[in-house]
Order: sequence, then C-alpha cells, then structure tokens
Amino acid sequence: MTVALVPGAQAAESQNSAPRSVIPLGRAVGIKLFAQGVLVVGLSDITTDQGLASPARACGLQEGDVITHINDAQVSSIEEVQTILQDLEGQEMELTVLRDEESQEVTTRAAQCSTDGAYKLGAWIRDSMAGIGTLTFVDPETGLFGTLGHGINDVDTAVLMKLQSGAITPASVAGVVKGVNGRPGELRGAFSSSQDLGTLYANTESGVFGHLQDPGTFTGTPVPVATAEEVHTGQATILANVAGTEVEEYTVEILKVYSNTSDTRDLMLRVTDPRLLEKTGGIVQGMSGSPILQDGKLVGAVTHVLIDHADRGYGILAQNMLDQAAQAQNT
Repeated sequence: MTVALVPGAQAAESQNSAPRSVIPLGRAVGIKLFAQGVLVVGLSDITTDQGLASPARACGLQEGDVITHINDAQVSSIEEVQTILQDLEGQEMELTVLRDEESQEVTTRAAQCSTDGAYKLGAWIRDSMAGIGTLTFVDPETGLFGTLGHGINDVDTAVLMKLQSGAITPASVAGVVKGVNGRPGELRGAFSSSQDLGTLYANTESGVFGHLQDPGTFTGTPVPVATAEEVHTGQATILANVAGTEVEEYTVEILKVYSNTSDTRDLMLRVTDPRLLEKTGGIVQGMSGSPILQDGKLVGAVTHVLIDHADRGYGILAQNMLDQAAQAQNT
C-alpha cells in the first residue's frame, strides 16, 4: 500500500545544550515500514455453513488493535497469521493484543469460510506501509538521519505504526499535483524496492529515524541546529525536491513560532518563492521533512499543509527531532 507522507510531537527538553551540526538534505526518498505485529484496520463477517460469523468482533477486537502473538507464536505479517489460522483448523486460540499501549489477551476460534474453505478471523489487517517522503538531515559523523518530521500513521485508523523494521530507498519525483486552497497537492514518484540506503530504528510522533548504510551517501556542508530560542518570525528558506532528484532552495516566511506545543506544529510558514508556488502551489503532500533554514542554521522541517491555504504549512523544530531521535535510540 502506498501512502502520502505529510500530515504530531512532544517538545522535549534539549538533550544537548551545545549546538549540533548536521547536513540539511531535502532529498526525496522511498520509505518502507514493516510493523511490529499486525494492525487491525477493520472487522468483517465470514460466510460459514452455519451462517455469518465474526470471531474478531465476538472476542472484542477493535480497529487500531495490534495483534502481536497467536498463542505463543509472535506474528508480524499477514502471511504468518494466515498460516497459523490454517494450522489450528478452528481450535481455540489466545491472541495477545496491544491497545492504547497496554497488552491484553483474548480467546477466540477462527471460522471456516464456506466459499474457499479457509479459516479466517474476520478482521482486515495490515503489516506494512510504503510511500515517498523527504530526508531532513544526516549526521555526517554517525550516519543518523531524520525524515518526515512526523510519524507514519495507518491511513485507516490513524494509529502510529509500531516499527519492527524498515528502510529508506532511492526515489525520484516524476510529477506534481498542484495544490489549491481546499485541496492539498502531492508529489508523485517512484522508489526502488530493491536498493536500501539505510535502515530505520524508530517511528515516532516527531519523525522517522535511522542510520545510513554508508554515512557518505549524502554530502553537503554541515550547519548548526538552532535552539528553540533562536528561531524567529521572518525570512527563511526550505530545501525541497519537487522534480527528479534535484534539490533546490526556496524562500519562505516563518509567520509564527509556537511554544509548548503538544504536537509537531511548532511553527507556521508561508511559501513566498514564485518558483515553488508555480510548481506546487505551496506545501504539498510528500514534502514532509523538507528542512527549514534560517540565519545559517537548521531550524526545523515541514510537517503539514494547511488545507484551506495551500501556500502555508506547519513545521517541527529541528531541535525536537534530534531530541526524539536520541531518546528513541536510548530506549
């Protein structure tokens, strides 16, 4: 399944009082995420010889639940779930389910479908997601990278996908659906599913983080990361990849800087560059993660587009992204 990666982030205290230098990127990449467990995205009825049945609904499963185990077997893919259900042939089984970060067990039996003879749970499940986003930064010393500036959530349930594994891959932007007020635009492109540039270690509300296989994959001039106190309203620029693999710098204006936000809307910006307005109409889906620069420092990343104002969007502070990357690495 392909998702548009642009839609929030606890403003953590800075883990490091000294400014940190990273390379701002703005490159489009493919992002592949494989979930920890399988996510329930819907419930359904199964036609059996005895009539309609829904074991998932009967045992209390809900949309947004994550099934991590069937009996003692860990499951992380749709294929694993299907195999276990066929092997059990309708025997009673215990499901371990994560709901609102709490683990619980429910007991049920799969029902045999009279149409194809397969044993089914009566739940639509998802185990992976993929799409195009924008790399925000890379640490030239460690190869640590951050992208998106927000987490990858399931498109049906809005639940943050729990990461088991994932990777970023090369991508190229083939076209743009221009945004207009009331209808967000989007970047359209393709990415390689066979060549990985780096592996993911965290999918968080403040961004997706990982390590490059080769820290020298992306080159550029490191810049300091601005502290929250250094970010101000006024002129700034963003780096964006809206055609092919070419990254260009465009002018924007930071309209507001918010304090003590509970999501990734730390600042509001407006695109002022006529070139970008002509190409995209402003902020579009797929630009999530585009780095925001001001006064020679990385101040943040684009995260959201304002639906009613296509030329405007929100951004997260880069300091908050780096703090979250460090916190996730230490847990």
